[in-house]
Amino acid sequence: MKIIVDAMGGDNAPEAIVRGGVLAAKKFGEDIVLVGQEDKVRAILKVDGTENTPHLSVVHAPDLVDMHDDPATVLRKKPDSSMAVALKMVQKGEGDAIVSAGSTGALLAGATLFCKRIKGIRRGALAPVMPCAGGQMLLVDAGANTECTAEYLLQFAFMGSLYLQKLMGVAKPRVGLVNNGAEDSKGDPLRLEAYHLLKEAGDAGRLHFVGNVEGRDVPLGACDVAVCDGFAGNVMLKTIEGTAKFMSAELKKVFLRSLGTKLGYLLVKGGLDDFRGLFDQDKIGGAPFLGIAYPVIKAHGSSNETAAMNAIRQAVEFTKSGLIDDITANMEFMTIREK
Repeated sequence: MKIIVDAMGGDNAPEAIVRGGVLAAKKFGEDIVLVGQEDKVRAILKVDGTENTPHLSVVHAPDLVDMHDDPATVLRKKPDSSMAVALKMVQKGEGDAIVSAGSTGALLAGATLFCKRIKGIRRGALAPVMPCAGGQMLLVDAGANTECTAEYLLQFAFMGSLYLQKLMGVAKPRVGLVNNGAEDSKGDPLRLEAYHLLKEAGDAGRLHFVGNVEGRDVPLGACDVAVCDGFAGNVMLKTIEGTAKFMSAELKKVFLRSLGTKLGYLLVKGGLDDFRGLFDQDKIGGAPFLGIAYPVIKAHGSSNETAAMNAIRQAVEFTKSGLIDDITANMEFMTIREK
């Protein structure tokens, strides 16, 4: 297996991405190809003494995608950027999957342009794993598509459910439609139509649809797959992340108030470390774009070397899972036929 890594994408590139690639090559034993400005990539490897790491190679790409570039056009304007070169390598069969911490919009546009969507899938969806009461849940879509149809949401539900089955071992994922109320009569026309499609799939036994779920109930474990349009999903994602940071900062203030609270902190430190670990993005690594014909993993923009390594791990697991074949096999159930 060969994983193509955009070495120049992200806030901490190329250093963190290169070092994450080295860690991944050593730990997973799969071929890792670092695509980027070769002189910079090799300089990092030389300083670290890792230039002869087995399963690691470098492909030169003289340009890079800047976060200020227009995501919709940048890969056409910068065909020699590390992201464009990496995507085209996968397109040509020179790699099995791609990992990038660069621009989310550019990566989705490039994946759609070069790698293409699975036949029948209308839109690719960003699907991050989020912590919730009792474990983890998958949020689909978290920002790739701000305008959706009910058919898109139906496809997000199937792809998210299959992802949890194949990659996370959830036998019967509970699928919930994020809405402004739990009642089946709630929501705008999009949500009402999507509810009908999802209930129909649930009644047929193709999905474990648990109905509408309110935003407050998603972190409380109301479902395993939270389905929504990209606008609502991105707002939910950022709200959860912001709330977690706020709670962490407030707890820190509480424990720093006095000598007594500082001593109390020592007693609960282990539990607090576990709590912070729930929101540790480095352990997760990134999020897949579901619906693309090849595995595409969007690593966090602020990825350090551990996060980069784990994003590569996700790409390896995705490639081995057979998920894309499963999505293809279920396409007839997630496509609305013209009557």
